[in-house]
Amino acid sequence: MSTQEALEEGNTKDTPSFGMEDREVIHKSGSEAGFLGIYNFPGAVYATDGSNDKGIMGAGYFRLDEHRGGCYQLGRGEEGNPPNRAEFGEACLALEDAKRKQDRKPVILLSASACFLSSSQKWIGEGKSPPMHENPDADIMRDTVQLLHERIEQGLLTIFIKIKDPLNELADRWADEGRQSEIIRWSLQTDRPIFYWNDNDITHHSPMNPTVRKRIDSQVSQQQLKIHSGSTANFLTREDSSRDLLGKFHKDSSVWI
Repeated sequence: MSTQEALEEGNTKDTPSFGMEDREVIHKSGSEAGFLGIYNFPGAVYATDGSNDKGIMGAGYFRLDEHRGGCYQLGRGEEGNPPNRAEFGEACLALEDAKRKQDRKPVILLSASACFLSSSQKWIGEGKSPPMHENPDADIMRDTVQLLHERIEQGLLTIFIKIKDPLNELADRWADEGRQSEIIRWSLQTDRPIFYWNDNDITHHSPMNPTVRKRIDSQVSQQQLKIHSGSTANFLTREDSSRDLLGKFHKDSSVWI
């Protein structure tokens, strides 16, 4: 892409180049994936990413050795937006694609997030396996762990790597498309109660989590302040109390100059 074309490009996201010109080869070799030798890996390389915007989640992957990708929309957006759900979905979609190929190739999965690596350790390897009912994304994790167990039983190598690389940009574009997909995966709702609250005229909703607990504690505290008349209660109920001022201080960028 020329300098003029780059200036006129309407897309705000980078467009990674995978050409074979000298400069492109040097650029790839100097990236994180290049230093790790991923471009020369004798197997399948999947870059994965998730996308979450206004309660709609998408997951996508890009397979490097075949220069193609795939994506889906993820369900349960009406139950809130668990922070790691899209990342779990991207890993499972890539493993499903590898299974469909049936080429018995070793697989590398690249992700910009380490959440799946740390979360899946409980169910990988020998030893006891804890129940999944406490995991808010158990529907995706259960399918993913099953795919990993199948690969292990078949003696197939699977490597997960947390990485920041131009390859992530390609997967990110597929994840954005996934939010627009008409195919919605893992959409079965749970029986968890959903809590709603307004903040600055914006309605939020979520099942019970640390944010909801904090909101409940704050509302209970505000109610309790009404029945007290001490100096502390008077100060906290006054507009621009120390707690309010601290929040406004952090939001005011001018104080950080």
